[in-house]
Amino acid sequence: MLWIALINKAGTGLWMGAAALYFTLVTGLSVAEVGVLLGVSGAVGIAGAPLAGHLADRFPVTRIIIGAQLQQAVALLALLTTDNFSLLLLYSAVNSLADRGANVLTKLYAARIAGPDRTRYQAVQRTVSNAGWALGGLAGALALAVGTTHAYQALLLGNVVSFLVAAALTLRCAEPPSPSRLVADSTESASAVESAPAPATPPSNPWRDRTYLLFTVTEAALFLDDAVLQVGIPLWIVHATDAPHGLAPLFMVLNCVLVVCCQVPLSRFGSTPDKARGLLVPLAACFVVGCAALTASTLGGTWLAVAALTVAAVALTFAEILHAIASWELSIALAPDDAQGAYLGVHGLSSSAQRSGGPLLVTAVIAAGPLAWPALGAGVIATVAAQSRLVRKRLTRQSPAPGHAVAGAPASAPTERDATKPRTT
Repeated sequence: MLWIALINKAGTGLWMGAAALYFTLVTGLSVAEVGVLLGVSGAVGIAGAPLAGHLADRFPVTRIIIGAQLQQAVALLALLTTDNFSLLLLYSAVNSLADRGANVLTKLYAARIAGPDRTRYQAVQRTVSNAGWALGGLAGALALAVGTTHAYQALLLGNVVSFLVAAALTLRCAEPPSPSRLVADSTESASAVESAPAPATPPSNPWRDRTYLLFTVTEAALFLDDAVLQVGIPLWIVHATDAPHGLAPLFMVLNCVLVVCCQVPLSRFGSTPDKARGLLVPLAACFVVGCAALTASTLGGTWLAVAALTVAAVALTFAEILHAIASWELSIALAPDDAQGAYLGVHGLSSSAQRSGGPLLVTAVIAAGPLAWPALGAGVIATVAAQSRLVRKRLTRQSPAPGHAVAGAPASAPTERDATKPRTT
């Protein structure tokens, strides 16, 4: 799965930097049409996370991952066949739907296969993914220097090939155990586990779990570091500071390097739900420092702007790293075992919502001026306080059945309506 992540993200890195240019220079779309295409396809993709999670509780997760990979390959390949706006929109939406679903599926696979080591595994996977992004982006930049139609088409084909290779590798992956489809005591044999009957009660429903839904809402706000790093800082450099414009891509490289170097070492601080909850305070502190530095970057002078922007990029990157650790652990720990896929699918909506609404919020902050950044930081503090309280109350209501807990594995929380029932493992 780590090789799959590397190949997948390398292919995505090839294409993402060239996508908008491909639609304008090769297919002849206007800037407004490109904006509509990316916006609408992104909105359609929001449904991919809960749909994939729902399917993963009912069918083998590896087969659904392969289906999503092949769907992306076909949809991207179809882009080469037309310059019609409606068809390009359709194919882009199909690709976005599978992309958001695949993110949830790979997360669920890691949760099921890594067990108590899931936090460290996710950190390693995220490190590998960022390395793939960097490799793909570098290769894409070299191809874009050529600037021909064939160069853009080659980048698209490279992404298609990456999905095909990833699908072939996924065929070799073992299917992890699924608590939603297998119920057995830990002392039973493997054959008994495979023949165990399904639970008599219906699985938990995340859409009726108010605490988890509120947790997901707060998560959408904490994903804002992504929009600030990718959209806010580049626009702020150009429109509000005296810093050279060439800093923007350098900060993205700095972001990738810090994630690769720090994600795994810091993952040990979020290896349990309580530790993950404890990361929320330093996360908020890093975000506030980043916002304050963005405000300071407008006080005058090139060197002050460069120094303040560098502090902002570093602080927001550490906010991203800490949130990735906490979000990963808590989203799984708060989900009941009998509906992990469905719950993670709902949690995936937070990232999708941020991708759609985050750039709009960040551009509004930029338009409001330097003092709007501290206001955004204050909003994040309030969000962290609300999420910490939600998580603390949820964790205190956990009541695993005696004798059934797995040593060293963080327990998953029941839903509110099942909070008093013993869990079956």
